[in-house]
Amino acid sequence: MIERRQTVQVKVADRVIGSGNPVLIQSMLNAPASDVQANVRQAKELEAAGCELLRVAVPDKQAVGLIAPIKKAVGIPLVADIHFDYRLALACVSEGIDKIRINPGNIGDDDRVRAVVEACKQAGIPIRVGVNSGSVEKEILAKYGSPTPEAMVESAMYHVRLIEKFDYDQIVVSIKTSDVANMVRSYRLMADRAPYPLHLGVTEAGTERMGLVKSAVGIGSLLVDGIGDTIRVSLTAPPVKEIAAAKDILKASGARSFGVNIVSCPTCGRTKIDLIGLAGRVEEALKNVDKPITVAVMGCAVNGPGEAKEADFGVAGGQDCGLLFKKGEVIGKYPEQELLDALLHEILGDRTGE
Repeated sequence: MIERRQTVQVKVADRVIGSGNPVLIQSMLNAPASDVQANVRQAKELEAAGCELLRVAVPDKQAVGLIAPIKKAVGIPLVADIHFDYRLALACVSEGIDKIRINPGNIGDDDRVRAVVEACKQAGIPIRVGVNSGSVEKEILAKYGSPTPEAMVESAMYHVRLIEKFDYDQIVVSIKTSDVANMVRSYRLMADRAPYPLHLGVTEAGTERMGLVKSAVGIGSLLVDGIGDTIRVSLTAPPVKEIAAAKDILKASGARSFGVNIVSCPTCGRTKIDLIGLAGRVEEALKNVDKPITVAVMGCAVNGPGEAKEADFGVAGGQDCGLLFKKGEVIGKYPEQELLDALLHEILGDRTGE
């Protein structure tokens, strides 16, 4: 059981970010701000996939008009991503946005920051302070020579102090960089500096393949240490791909459980059945099963009940056949072509074949 870092709890509409609450999955719309229907369609798709917090870029006044139709179409909280113009943040608050993402250092002087904080405070809307390696202030860069983890944390703390100065603590912090090692170091430093929930992510992580690898290493390293309260897996891919990736990272790190956990061996010269094909069919058949169980698909007796004894159900291949086991105990032997049905019947009962 992972011992989560204790934080301030931040309320976002009907969700709560912070210690003791599930690590929430985020993504961001990427349809043109001028195309309301495309944004609504994408928002519905992301919600159906399991997105729990949804962010939309608000680069101009026209984009503020996205808030009402998106909120009408989906039931998950909507976050406005604001840069430079504090008036856009105020307009989003007036339109009923659920959370604001700003970089207080680029929206102007203290009076402008105060205006945003006061509006959010009155509406009960939290603020995410978003810092990344490309947004560190010039004077801080001059001090550290580059956007080091120490530099990014100093920048984040500067922004946090601006908000705290106006007596508000509904704050979430993100410190993102595309360098995985620096990302991990930055968040660990930040976790020791302030009690606020952390939004984890590797920014500009890359395409679906490498972006997932970098995110799994960076986000996963922090999650297993109990650091992190909401995550976004940034991929140069359709946003819905980010949701599946986030679920897999949360499941693999032990931070959350999503349906069936499948354990399978990599195969070797002892394998006598089409294990790769079987494992794929098992995964496909169970992808929508919402049971907190572990299913093992093993290639031989060596990797069967012995190594997978903690699995709830499983199969272990033999010569054109396989053993079916439950909680480490063999409960049947079947020809290879019957293994899948036998396993699914044991897991699903009468639902087999649906």
